[in-house]
Amino acid sequence: MTGDISVPFFEDQLPFSIRVLLESAVRNCDEFLVKKEDVEKILNWKVTQSQTVEVPFRPARVILQDFTGVPAVVDFAAMRDAVKKLQGDPEKINPVCPADLVIDHSIQVDFNRKSDSVQKNQDLEFERNKERFEFLKWGSKAFQNMRIIPPGSGIVHQVNLEYLARVVFDQDGFFYPDSLVGTDSHTTMIDGLGVLGWGVGGIEAEAVMLGQPISMVLPEVIGYKLQGTPNKFITSTDIVLTVTKHLRQVGVVGKFVEFFGPGVAQLSIADRATIANMCPEYGATAAFFPVDHISIQYLKQTGRDMENLSYIEKYLKAVGMFRDYSNTAQDPQFTQVVELDLSTVVPCCSGPKRPHDKVAVSDMKQDFEACLAAKQGFKGFQVAPERHDVRVPFQFNGAEYSLSHGSVVIAAITSCTNTSNPSVMLGAGLLAQKAVQCGLSVKPYIKTSLSPGSGVVTYYLKESGVMDFLTQLGFEVVGYGCMTCIGNSGPLPEQVVEAITQGDLVAAGVLSGNRNFEGRVHPNTRANYLASPPLVIAYAIAGTVRIDFEKEPLAVNSKGKEIFLRDIWPTREEIHAVERQFVIPAMFKEVYEKVEKVNDRWNALKAPSDKLYTWNPSSTYIKSPPFFDGLTRVLQTPKSITDAYVLLNLGDSVTTDHISPAGNIARNSPAARYLTSHGLTAREFNSYGSRRGNDAVMARGTFANIRLFNKFINKQGPCTLYLPTGETMDVFDAAEKYQQAGHPLLILAGKEYGSGSSRDWAAKGPFLLGIKAVLAESYERIHRSNLVGMGIIPLEYLPGDSAESLGLTGRERYTVMIPPQITPRMTVDIKLDTGKTFQAKMRFDTDVELTYFHNGGILNYMIRKMSEN
Repeated sequence: MTGDISVPFFEDQLPFSIRVLLESAVRNCDEFLVKKEDVEKILNWKVTQSQTVEVPFRPARVILQDFTGVPAVVDFAAMRDAVKKLQGDPEKINPVCPADLVIDHSIQVDFNRKSDSVQKNQDLEFERNKERFEFLKWGSKAFQNMRIIPPGSGIVHQVNLEYLARVVFDQDGFFYPDSLVGTDSHTTMIDGLGVLGWGVGGIEAEAVMLGQPISMVLPEVIGYKLQGTPNKFITSTDIVLTVTKHLRQVGVVGKFVEFFGPGVAQLSIADRATIANMCPEYGATAAFFPVDHISIQYLKQTGRDMENLSYIEKYLKAVGMFRDYSNTAQDPQFTQVVELDLSTVVPCCSGPKRPHDKVAVSDMKQDFEACLAAKQGFKGFQVAPERHDVRVPFQFNGAEYSLSHGSVVIAAITSCTNTSNPSVMLGAGLLAQKAVQCGLSVKPYIKTSLSPGSGVVTYYLKESGVMDFLTQLGFEVVGYGCMTCIGNSGPLPEQVVEAITQGDLVAAGVLSGNRNFEGRVHPNTRANYLASPPLVIAYAIAGTVRIDFEKEPLAVNSKGKEIFLRDIWPTREEIHAVERQFVIPAMFKEVYEKVEKVNDRWNALKAPSDKLYTWNPSSTYIKSPPFFDGLTRVLQTPKSITDAYVLLNLGDSVTTDHISPAGNIARNSPAARYLTSHGLTAREFNSYGSRRGNDAVMARGTFANIRLFNKFINKQGPCTLYLPTGETMDVFDAAEKYQQAGHPLLILAGKEYGSGSSRDWAAKGPFLLGIKAVLAESYERIHRSNLVGMGIIPLEYLPGDSAESLGLTGRERYTVMIPPQITPRMTVDIKLDTGKTFQAKMRFDTDVELTYFHNGGILNYMIRKMSEN
């Protein structure tokens, strides 16, 4: 650090989350990437928070999962090639901060309800992904500071919470706070431990790994005051779904949320992490719980090194970053304060199509039936009234069953959101135990699964004696990874799919996940509800979401007795008693001491040791991307976008799952045709997520979601109009024809464009389709950043404007006037071939983002920078 900054290190009323940004700026102040004026802007947060000021932030580390990690390593390999072509040193392309990559997205629920399900699913995972895994192993050797946590270890965010998080770094006796960005939007889960972190696009994370600070607008901080004590039947899932709906209503997009108040002390670290995990669903950048004595207790419980614990607490207290939630004198000054009384929280779910659409369990039956009748939308399926009670009989395993609207066909205990929390996992186990003892069961056609976020979960479920009861209900372990939560739910039984299709049924999935957007969980479950693990089991036993648990029994046992949910629901006291006895430090130590070595198949993988990757032209998994083709040292002056056609005319809440799906590749899709042309059978297609190392597959998978609603077509499906001829065709095929004719492309969208996962291919894919700009009413934070990172212009309607108010049909041709001198958030003219002109804002929010745009994207900028002698 250079320069004399003669200011107090921390101002007493500065939010704790802002103190982390301030410490990083002070420590990294070099008057080049981080300047003295940046430090002063952060220090003066009370004033500057409302002035849209730009500040740099250098997180201590980066975390990745394999769906984003593979394309990151592909990009790094391609960047080394590009730097070499520009006569630079390719080995400059190297992570300069720790980068941990956890392989957790590849495994799928192909087998369930079998004693060897986990082994069979893991065997299939290796069979399908061997080439990807070998490539990642090469990356761990070729690049410094890159550590790989092998498949079968758990979910990235849970492994981060239980093992990877340092809380405080010790660099040769120099201490500083742990902080990070990750290539998954739920990176915020680590905020529950007091480590500031959030999700960024893969493109931005790659720049951070290469030493580039994140350029961000200094955020407002919403203080979220927790008071009261939760009801004894409430789970942390109920709390987070309540918080999610509340903060969506408050409006926290682009802001930090920091929790305070006496109610925080009522929450374990696992509870706090659950709340922080769903931060993207309520729209905030981070959801921070400063470190307190409970944080230190958690570090002890999870087997962290005792020597480290001694300096963590001492350091944080010395620099004013250790919190006592009972001491109101420590309460910071926030931009705004909102409150929640924990005693008012009721059991709830969220759905049927969005994670912030909370439904009290007592209202589920009524709400679902209202959704059946409502107009097609986030809370509607538009089913004709005469078809509400249709039943479709089918046979399964020699027995007769029937399905109707609301029948549960997937019930999954999944996702780091909940499997990291011993209270809800043990709660599910205790509920299963009571259910089995009461003679209850789950129908065999329902696809049940348990995919823990780490081996520790399996350990304490077995030791506490509840695993056998979970298995009897069909919830045996099927693997360690994200699985159903990211759409790797695997196939449903053919008889079930035929019944759903025959009756055009709104079948339901119930999962303990964090996302339930259309088409994400499974193509045949149109209604998907997020719920706590105990509720997942309850709805599986009931077999339907059309049930009022207060008035109707879960089931009738073999003795003819009606069993209600209240008869088997465990209290928080029961759960905590089991947790105190069985969730112990030795478990965590035993699991994580061998986590990087325990997978024999991973250990046996061979990988080349060359610093430059030798691309295999016949590979359908790993391919050198065309992003840097023709790149020169000389910058090109940005030009206006002239006479662009609209490729897609979209509405509100288009998610990154709509833009770049991660699930299975449909047999009639452009991606399937490409893979077939390379000699693959449908069984070998794997998923879009697993193919993210191949740009040819991913370009064809862009906008390939079967639930995408395009106004040009006026129905769901991955199709669009090729406007010059009026033909309907697959989105990729239309984009290819436009590109062959030399026509630039544009996307029209509504509010919250790009919400959902922090998926860099949701920007890379449109770039490859020839999309030059998106015109939307608003953007999800990470996706806007990703568009900038790929050189795509995020245009935003002026307040009060929309496609409807301006009379835009999407059939016009658009010219976006780009002036020679561009400034952040500049207003530009858009001219139509009809003669109409209107204005929109270019959402380049900082000068750094403009620099990336002038370079054609952030990676191009980094290549030019690394090529300098």
